[in-house]
Amino acid sequence: MRAGERVRRSLRRAALTMLKGSGAFHLVQNSDWRRQRLLILCFHGISLEDEHEWRPYLYIRPQQFERRLEILRRGKYAVLPLAEALERLYRNDLPERSVVLTFDDGGYDFYAQAYPRLKQAGFPVTVYLTTYYNTLELPIFSLICSYMMWKAREQGTVDLCEFGVAQIVALESEGSRETAVDQIVTWADGQNISGAQKDEIAVHLAQRLRIDYQMLLAKRILQLMNQREVKELASSGVDFQLHTHRHRTPLSEDLFRKEIAENRMRIGQMTGRTPRHFCYPSGAYQPEFKAWLKAEDIVSATTCDTGIATHESNPMLLPRLVDTSGRSDLEFESWVNGIGHFISMRKRARLAYAGD
Repeated sequence: MRAGERVRRSLRRAALTMLKGSGAFHLVQNSDWRRQRLLILCFHGISLEDEHEWRPYLYIRPQQFERRLEILRRGKYAVLPLAEALERLYRNDLPERSVVLTFDDGGYDFYAQAYPRLKQAGFPVTVYLTTYYNTLELPIFSLICSYMMWKAREQGTVDLCEFGVAQIVALESEGSRETAVDQIVTWADGQNISGAQKDEIAVHLAQRLRIDYQMLLAKRILQLMNQREVKELASSGVDFQLHTHRHRTPLSEDLFRKEIAENRMRIGQMTGRTPRHFCYPSGAYQPEFKAWLKAEDIVSATTCDTGIATHESNPMLLPRLVDTSGRSDLEFESWVNGIGHFISMRKRARLAYAGD
Protein backbone atom coordinates (compact mmCIF):
# COMPACT_ATOMS: atom_id res chain seq x y z
CA MET A 1 0.00 0.00 0.00
CA ARG A 2 1.33 3.43 -0.93
CA ALA A 3 2.12 5.99 1.77
CA GLY A 4 -0.58 8.37 0.54
CA GLU A 5 -3.23 5.66 0.70
CA ARG A 6 -2.12 4.72 4.24
CA VAL A 7 -2.52 8.33 5.33
CA ARG A 8 -5.98 8.59 3.74
CA ARG A 9 -7.10 5.38 5.40
CA SER A 10 -5.78 6.53 8.75
CA LEU A 11 -7.64 9.83 8.47
CA ARG A 12 -10.82 8.09 7.34
CA ARG A 13 -10.62 5.64 10.23
CA ALA A 14 -10.11 8.49 12.70
CA ALA A 15 -13.08 10.38 11.27
CA LEU A 16 -15.32 7.32 11.40
CA THR A 17 -14.27 6.53 14.96
CA MET A 18 -15.16 10.09 16.00
CA LEU A 19 -18.50 9.96 14.17
CA LYS A 20 -19.43 6.64 15.72
CA GLY A 21 -18.48 7.84 19.18
CA SER A 22 -20.55 11.00 18.75
CA GLY A 23 -23.69 9.01 17.89
CA ALA A 24 -23.73 10.03 14.23
CA PHE A 25 -23.84 6.40 13.07
CA HIS A 26 -27.03 5.80 15.04
CA LEU A 27 -28.56 9.10 13.94
CA VAL A 28 -28.08 8.48 10.20
CA GLN A 29 -28.95 4.80 10.49
CA ASN A 30 -32.42 5.63 11.81
CA SER A 31 -33.07 8.71 9.68
CA ASP A 32 -35.70 9.21 7.00
CA TRP A 33 -32.81 9.88 4.63
CA ARG A 34 -31.50 6.33 5.14
CA ARG A 35 -34.98 4.78 4.99
CA GLN A 36 -35.43 6.16 1.50
CA ARG A 37 -32.25 4.49 0.28
CA LEU A 38 -31.21 0.96 -0.58
CA LEU A 39 -27.67 -0.28 -0.13
CA ILE A 40 -26.89 -3.12 -2.54
CA LEU A 41 -23.82 -4.98 -1.34
CA CYS A 42 -21.58 -6.79 -3.83
CA PHE A 43 -19.27 -9.67 -2.97
CA HIS A 44 -17.16 -11.57 -5.47
CA GLY A 45 -15.67 -14.38 -3.44
CA ILE A 46 -15.05 -15.86 0.00
CA SER A 47 -11.65 -17.52 0.08
CA LEU A 48 -11.36 -21.27 0.07
CA GLU A 49 -7.68 -20.86 0.93
CA ASP A 50 -5.50 -17.84 0.13
CA GLU A 51 -7.39 -16.14 -2.69
CA HIS A 52 -7.80 -12.99 -0.56
CA GLU A 53 -4.01 -12.65 -0.50
CA TRP A 54 -3.82 -13.07 -4.29
CA ARG A 55 -6.66 -10.66 -5.14
CA PRO A 56 -7.78 -8.77 -2.02
CA TYR A 57 -10.09 -6.55 -4.08
CA LEU A 58 -12.15 -9.60 -5.11
CA TYR A 59 -11.94 -12.02 -2.19
CA ILE A 60 -12.45 -11.71 1.54
CA ARG A 61 -11.70 -14.22 4.31
CA PRO A 62 -14.57 -16.33 5.70
CA GLN A 63 -14.08 -14.79 9.15
CA GLN A 64 -14.36 -11.30 7.68
CA PHE A 65 -17.59 -12.28 5.92
CA GLU A 66 -18.96 -13.61 9.21
CA ARG A 67 -18.26 -10.24 10.82
CA ARG A 68 -20.12 -8.47 7.99
CA LEU A 69 -23.18 -10.62 8.62
CA GLU A 70 -22.93 -9.99 12.35
CA ILE A 71 -22.89 -6.23 11.74
CA LEU A 72 -26.09 -6.58 9.73
CA ARG A 73 -27.71 -8.80 12.36
CA ARG A 74 -26.66 -6.67 15.32
CA GLY A 75 -27.78 -3.47 13.58
CA LYS A 76 -31.18 -5.01 12.76
CA TYR A 77 -30.82 -4.23 9.07
CA ALA A 78 -33.66 -5.25 6.77
CA VAL A 79 -31.92 -7.66 4.39
CA LEU A 80 -34.36 -7.99 1.50
CA PRO A 81 -34.57 -10.15 -1.64
CA LEU A 82 -33.42 -8.15 -4.66
CA ALA A 83 -36.72 -8.05 -6.57
CA GLU A 84 -38.75 -7.06 -3.50
CA ALA A 85 -36.21 -4.42 -2.50
CA LEU A 86 -36.27 -2.77 -5.92
CA GLU A 87 -40.05 -2.76 -6.10
CA ARG A 88 -40.22 -1.12 -2.68
CA LEU A 89 -37.44 1.33 -3.52
CA TYR A 90 -39.38 2.74 -6.47
CA ARG A 91 -42.64 2.72 -4.50
CA ASN A 92 -40.83 4.62 -1.75
CA ASP A 93 -41.92 2.20 0.98
CA LEU A 94 -38.64 0.58 2.02
CA PRO A 95 -38.32 -0.56 5.63
CA GLU A 96 -35.67 1.10 7.77
CA ARG A 97 -32.04 0.23 7.05
CA SER A 98 -32.69 -1.72 3.84
CA VAL A 99 -29.88 -3.83 2.39
CA VAL A 100 -29.57 -6.37 -0.46
CA LEU A 101 -26.80 -8.98 -0.65
CA THR A 102 -25.46 -9.93 -4.08
CA PHE A 103 -22.63 -12.19 -5.25
CA ASP A 104 -21.11 -11.96 -8.72
CA ASP A 105 -20.07 -14.90 -10.93
CA GLY A 106 -21.29 -17.88 -8.88
CA GLY A 107 -18.00 -19.34 -7.69
CA TYR A 108 -17.78 -22.67 -5.89
CA ASP A 109 -16.62 -20.67 -2.88
CA PHE A 110 -20.17 -19.27 -2.65
CA TYR A 111 -21.51 -22.80 -2.31
CA ALA A 112 -18.85 -23.90 0.19
CA GLN A 113 -18.22 -20.73 2.20
CA ALA A 114 -20.87 -18.06 1.75
CA TYR A 115 -24.15 -19.96 1.52
CA PRO A 116 -23.82 -21.93 4.79
CA ARG A 117 -23.19 -18.68 6.66
CA LEU A 118 -26.03 -16.86 4.91
CA LYS A 119 -28.38 -19.75 5.66
CA GLN A 120 -27.44 -19.66 9.33
CA ALA A 121 -28.06 -15.90 9.41
CA GLY A 122 -31.38 -16.31 7.58
CA PHE A 123 -30.47 -13.70 4.93
CA PRO A 124 -31.73 -13.85 1.32
CA VAL A 125 -29.15 -13.48 -1.44
CA THR A 126 -28.91 -13.00 -5.20
CA VAL A 127 -26.16 -14.67 -7.24
CA TYR A 128 -25.43 -13.17 -10.64
CA LEU A 129 -24.34 -16.35 -12.41
CA THR A 130 -22.15 -16.62 -15.47
CA THR A 131 -22.73 -19.99 -17.10
CA TYR A 132 -19.93 -21.03 -19.48
CA TYR A 133 -17.58 -22.39 -16.82
CA ASN A 134 -20.56 -23.53 -14.77
CA THR A 135 -21.12 -26.15 -17.49
CA LEU A 136 -17.44 -26.78 -18.23
CA GLU A 137 -16.55 -27.51 -14.56
CA LEU A 138 -12.94 -26.36 -14.90
CA PRO A 139 -11.03 -23.41 -13.41
CA ILE A 140 -11.53 -20.09 -15.19
CA PHE A 141 -8.52 -19.94 -17.50
CA SER A 142 -7.39 -16.34 -17.07
CA LEU A 143 -7.80 -16.51 -13.30
CA ILE A 144 -6.05 -19.83 -12.77
CA CYS A 145 -3.08 -18.65 -14.83
CA SER A 146 -2.80 -15.52 -12.70
CA TYR A 147 -3.24 -17.46 -9.47
CA MET A 148 -0.56 -20.02 -10.36
CA MET A 149 1.90 -17.30 -11.31
CA TRP A 150 1.24 -15.69 -7.93
CA LYS A 151 1.72 -19.03 -6.16
CA ALA A 152 5.09 -19.36 -7.91
CA ARG A 153 6.17 -15.81 -7.02
CA GLU A 154 9.22 -16.92 -5.00
CA GLN A 155 10.71 -18.99 -7.83
CA GLY A 156 12.70 -16.14 -9.38
CA THR A 157 12.42 -15.86 -13.16
CA VAL A 158 10.87 -18.12 -15.76
CA ASP A 159 10.87 -18.34 -19.54
CA LEU A 160 7.32 -18.83 -20.83
CA CYS A 161 7.94 -18.24 -24.54
CA GLU A 162 6.15 -21.53 -25.34
CA PHE A 163 2.99 -19.89 -23.95
CA GLY A 164 3.27 -16.75 -26.08
CA VAL A 165 5.14 -14.63 -23.51
CA ALA A 166 7.75 -12.48 -25.20
CA GLN A 167 9.96 -11.64 -22.22
CA ILE A 168 11.47 -13.44 -19.23
CA VAL A 169 8.96 -13.20 -16.37
CA ALA A 170 10.12 -11.92 -12.99
CA LEU A 171 7.70 -13.87 -10.80
CA GLU A 172 8.26 -11.68 -7.73
CA SER A 173 6.89 -8.68 -9.67
CA GLU A 174 3.11 -8.33 -9.83
CA GLY A 175 3.39 -6.20 -12.95
CA SER A 176 5.60 -8.74 -14.71
CA ARG A 177 3.27 -11.58 -13.76
CA GLU A 178 0.12 -9.83 -14.95
CA THR A 179 1.73 -8.74 -18.21
CA ALA A 180 2.64 -12.37 -18.80
CA VAL A 181 -0.90 -13.53 -17.99
CA ASP A 182 -2.34 -11.01 -20.47
CA GLN A 183 0.01 -12.36 -23.15
CA ILE A 184 -0.88 -15.98 -22.36
CA VAL A 185 -4.60 -15.24 -22.57
CA THR A 186 -4.17 -13.31 -25.83
CA TRP A 187 -2.05 -16.13 -27.26
CA ALA A 188 -4.63 -18.76 -26.29
CA ASP A 189 -7.52 -16.65 -27.64
CA GLY A 190 -5.69 -16.29 -30.91
CA GLN A 191 -5.76 -20.05 -31.40
CA ASN A 192 -9.58 -20.08 -31.34
CA ILE A 193 -9.68 -23.09 -29.02
CA SER A 194 -12.24 -24.38 -26.54
CA GLY A 195 -12.25 -23.91 -22.79
CA ALA A 196 -11.20 -27.54 -22.34
CA GLN A 197 -8.23 -26.97 -24.65
CA LYS A 198 -7.30 -23.86 -22.70
CA ASP A 199 -7.32 -25.98 -19.57
CA GLU A 200 -4.69 -28.22 -21.18
CA ILE A 201 -2.54 -25.10 -21.54
CA ALA A 202 -3.11 -24.38 -17.85
CA VAL A 203 -1.97 -27.91 -17.01
CA HIS A 204 1.28 -27.38 -18.92
CA LEU A 205 1.78 -23.97 -17.31
CA ALA A 206 1.37 -25.56 -13.89
CA GLN A 207 4.06 -28.09 -14.75
CA ARG A 208 6.36 -25.29 -15.90
CA LEU A 209 5.74 -23.42 -12.63
CA ARG A 210 6.00 -26.59 -10.49
CA ILE A 211 2.42 -26.22 -9.27
CA ASP A 212 0.26 -29.24 -8.36
CA TYR A 213 -2.65 -28.64 -10.74
CA GLN A 214 -4.56 -31.73 -9.67
CA MET A 215 -4.65 -30.39 -6.12
CA LEU A 216 -6.12 -27.10 -7.34
CA LEU A 217 -8.76 -29.05 -9.26
CA ALA A 218 -9.60 -31.17 -6.23
CA LYS A 219 -10.04 -28.07 -4.06
CA ARG A 220 -12.21 -26.40 -6.73
CA ILE A 221 -10.03 -23.28 -6.63
CA LEU A 222 -11.37 -20.65 -9.07
CA GLN A 223 -14.17 -22.87 -10.32
CA LEU A 224 -17.84 -21.99 -10.55
CA MET A 225 -20.67 -23.92 -8.98
CA ASN A 226 -21.71 -26.78 -11.21
CA GLN A 227 -25.24 -27.41 -12.42
CA ARG A 228 -26.11 -29.77 -9.58
CA GLU A 229 -25.01 -27.23 -6.98
CA VAL A 230 -26.99 -24.41 -8.63
CA LYS A 231 -30.11 -26.58 -8.69
CA GLU A 232 -29.63 -27.45 -5.04
CA LEU A 233 -29.27 -23.85 -3.91
CA ALA A 234 -32.09 -22.63 -6.16
CA SER A 235 -34.40 -25.16 -4.52
CA SER A 236 -33.27 -23.78 -1.14
CA GLY A 237 -34.26 -20.23 -2.07
CA VAL A 238 -31.10 -18.70 -3.55
CA ASP A 239 -32.00 -16.21 -6.30
CA PHE A 240 -29.94 -16.71 -9.49
CA GLN A 241 -29.86 -13.85 -11.97
CA LEU A 242 -28.10 -12.87 -15.20
CA HIS A 243 -24.38 -12.14 -15.64
CA THR A 244 -23.88 -13.15 -19.32
CA HIS A 245 -22.84 -16.60 -20.53
CA ARG A 246 -19.13 -15.92 -20.97
CA HIS A 247 -18.68 -12.98 -18.58
CA ARG A 248 -18.37 -10.42 -21.34
CA THR A 249 -20.35 -7.58 -22.88
CA PRO A 250 -19.81 -7.41 -26.67
CA LEU A 251 -20.26 -4.04 -28.33
CA SER A 252 -22.40 -5.64 -31.03
CA GLU A 253 -26.10 -5.66 -30.12
CA ASP A 254 -26.65 -9.10 -31.63
CA LEU A 255 -23.73 -10.63 -29.74
CA PHE A 256 -24.65 -8.81 -26.53
CA ARG A 257 -28.21 -10.07 -26.64
CA LYS A 258 -26.99 -13.56 -27.52
CA GLU A 259 -24.95 -13.54 -24.29
CA ILE A 260 -28.10 -12.66 -22.33
CA ALA A 261 -30.26 -15.23 -24.10
CA GLU A 262 -27.78 -18.06 -23.59
CA ASN A 263 -27.26 -17.10 -19.96
CA ARG A 264 -31.02 -16.91 -19.34
CA MET A 265 -31.70 -20.26 -21.00
CA ARG A 266 -29.09 -22.08 -18.93
CA ILE A 267 -30.15 -20.48 -15.65
CA GLY A 268 -33.77 -21.32 -16.44
CA GLN A 269 -32.86 -24.95 -17.09
CA MET A 270 -31.12 -25.19 -13.72
CA THR A 271 -33.56 -23.22 -11.58
CA GLY A 272 -36.93 -23.51 -13.31
CA ARG A 273 -37.26 -19.71 -13.20
CA THR A 274 -36.83 -16.94 -15.76
CA PRO A 275 -34.24 -14.40 -14.56
CA ARG A 276 -34.95 -10.73 -15.31
CA HIS A 277 -32.27 -8.94 -13.30
CA PHE A 278 -28.75 -8.38 -14.63
CA CYS A 279 -25.28 -7.44 -13.44
CA TYR A 280 -22.65 -5.95 -15.77
CA PRO A 281 -19.56 -8.22 -15.86
CA SER A 282 -16.60 -6.40 -14.30
CA GLY A 283 -18.92 -3.42 -13.82
CA ALA A 284 -18.29 -2.39 -17.44
CA TYR A 285 -21.15 -0.74 -19.31
CA GLN A 286 -21.85 1.53 -22.26
CA PRO A 287 -24.86 3.85 -22.86
CA GLU A 288 -26.34 1.61 -25.54
CA PHE A 289 -26.49 -1.38 -23.19
CA LYS A 290 -29.55 0.03 -21.41
CA ALA A 291 -31.74 -0.20 -24.51
CA TRP A 292 -30.41 -3.66 -25.37
CA LEU A 293 -31.23 -4.90 -21.87
CA LYS A 294 -34.75 -3.50 -22.04
CA ALA A 295 -35.21 -5.27 -25.36
CA GLU A 296 -34.37 -8.50 -23.52
CA ASP A 297 -37.03 -7.74 -20.87
CA ILE A 298 -34.47 -6.97 -18.16
CA VAL A 299 -35.96 -4.92 -15.33
CA SER A 300 -32.78 -3.96 -13.45
CA ALA A 301 -29.03 -3.91 -13.91
CA THR A 302 -26.42 -3.42 -11.20
CA THR A 303 -22.97 -1.92 -11.65
CA CYS A 304 -19.82 -1.88 -9.52
CA ASP A 305 -20.11 1.90 -9.18
CA THR A 306 -19.91 2.90 -5.54
CA GLY A 307 -23.07 4.36 -4.06
CA ILE A 308 -26.50 3.89 -2.46
CA ALA A 309 -29.59 3.56 -4.65
CA THR A 310 -32.55 5.96 -4.38
CA HIS A 311 -35.93 6.06 -6.12
CA GLU A 312 -34.30 8.44 -8.63
CA SER A 313 -31.58 5.90 -9.58
CA ASN A 314 -31.69 4.58 -13.12
CA PRO A 315 -32.81 0.93 -12.70
CA MET A 316 -30.37 -0.03 -15.44
CA LEU A 317 -27.41 1.60 -13.67
CA LEU A 318 -27.86 0.72 -10.02
CA PRO A 319 -24.86 1.44 -7.78
CA ARG A 320 -23.50 -1.04 -5.25
CA LEU A 321 -20.85 -1.22 -2.56
CA VAL A 322 -18.18 -3.73 -3.60
CA ASP A 323 -16.76 -5.28 -0.45
CA THR A 324 -13.04 -6.08 -0.31
CA SER A 325 -10.45 -7.45 2.09
CA GLY A 326 -9.07 -3.94 2.54
CA ARG A 327 -12.33 -2.53 3.89
CA SER A 328 -12.36 -2.45 7.69
CA ASP A 329 -15.39 -3.48 9.72
CA LEU A 330 -15.79 0.16 10.75
CA GLU A 331 -15.86 1.29 7.11
CA PHE A 332 -18.34 -1.44 6.24
CA GLU A 333 -20.59 -0.40 9.12
CA SER A 334 -20.39 3.22 7.98
CA TRP A 335 -21.71 2.25 4.57
CA VAL A 336 -24.60 0.13 5.77
CA ASN A 337 -25.75 2.88 8.11
CA GLY A 338 -25.24 5.58 5.45
CA ILE A 339 -22.37 7.67 6.83
CA GLY A 340 -19.99 6.23 4.25
CA HIS A 341 -22.00 7.88 1.49
CA PHE A 342 -20.97 11.30 2.77
CA ILE A 343 -17.26 10.78 3.40
CA SER A 344 -16.20 8.44 0.59
CA MET A 345 -15.20 9.25 -2.95
CA ARG A 346 -17.76 7.49 -5.12
CA LYS A 347 -16.42 6.21 -8.39
CA ARG A 348 -17.19 4.15 -11.43
CA ALA A 349 -15.46 0.82 -10.98
CA ARG A 350 -13.38 -0.95 -13.53
CA LEU A 351 -12.62 -4.45 -12.31
CA ALA A 352 -10.74 -6.73 -14.67
CA TYR A 353 -11.31 -10.40 -13.91
CA ALA A 354 -12.90 -13.58 -15.20
CA GLY A 355 -13.89 -14.31 -18.73
CA ASP A 356 -13.69 -17.19 -21.19
